[in-house]
Amino acid sequence: MNTETPTQVQLVTIDEDHFEQRIDNYLITALKGVPKSMIYRIVRKGEVRVNKKRIKPEYKLQIGDVVRIPPVRMAEKDYRTAPSANLSRVSVLETRIIHEDKHLIVLNKPAGIAVHGGSGIDFGVIEGLRSLRPQQKFLELVHRLDKDTSGVLLVAKKRSALKHLHDQLRNKTMQKDYLALVRGEWQAKDKSIKAPLLKITLASGERIVRVNAEGKASETRFRIMQRYDGCTLVKASPVTGRTHQIRVHCQFAGHAIACDDKYSEQSFDDSMRVHGLNRLFLHAAELKFIHPENDEVMQVQAPLDENLSQTLEKLKRV
Repeated sequence: MNTETPTQVQLVTIDEDHFEQRIDNYLITALKGVPKSMIYRIVRKGEVRVNKKRIKPEYKLQIGDVVRIPPVRMAEKDYRTAPSANLSRVSVLETRIIHEDKHLIVLNKPAGIAVHGGSGIDFGVIEGLRSLRPQQKFLELVHRLDKDTSGVLLVAKKRSALKHLHDQLRNKTMQKDYLALVRGEWQAKDKSIKAPLLKITLASGERIVRVNAEGKASETRFRIMQRYDGCTLVKASPVTGRTHQIRVHCQFAGHAIACDDKYSEQSFDDSMRVHGLNRLFLHAAELKFIHPENDEVMQVQAPLDENLSQTLEKLKRV
């Protein structure tokens, strides 16, 4: 239920959880429900102050900074009184938590739920987790998965943990392994696809990604896991982290992922639906990273959901 909520002037002292966070990003989280345009406007007009001084949106917060946040009106979403569909999805998220400690949550994200709300989506994983953990003052996505992709998703519970994990992503020391069921017989020689990717908006307004020389350098490594009649189960390990990277690289190689509504082929998808597949067959199966607290290697796995595992069982019998 949306409610208009006025806030009072707040004076917030920054601790280590928000050290070196940009002030605009801090405000977007602190003022949930306030449009970004309003946040940038109050910063530009000097209504937001740090240590009584005007700042720019890119200012990075320091421990001990005192942030003045002016009164604003915001539309808050309270998922405890949300429609039953949202309540149901929130309860499902609790059952999908693989690991949780004081630094992070590891979730086996269900397919069909976006990682965050926005752009016409009123509910996402991060909003659901915040409603499940109302006393947790910091919860932020470490990385993203497409709405229709399932599997391992990291959520940081501390600013320091988020920075630590983002450093691993930037330095390419975090290992992500996905399972994808693709059209045809994947060639053993295709161990790596390197193809630049460019985001494109079609005349219809739909946003897609294409291989294009003007795009960003992208690489995905592949390994054949199992061959079936007319399709192949592959492990895809992205070296870079572009939007729709695995999906477009598979299409580019001539092996689109099953039931991909943007990049697959109708005839192949229809043949997979005969075997019961009712969703995109792309699953973040495993994640290997350094834990931000003790620097120990952590390896987490997310099992396939029932629809994906049953589809593979049926393919074995063909």
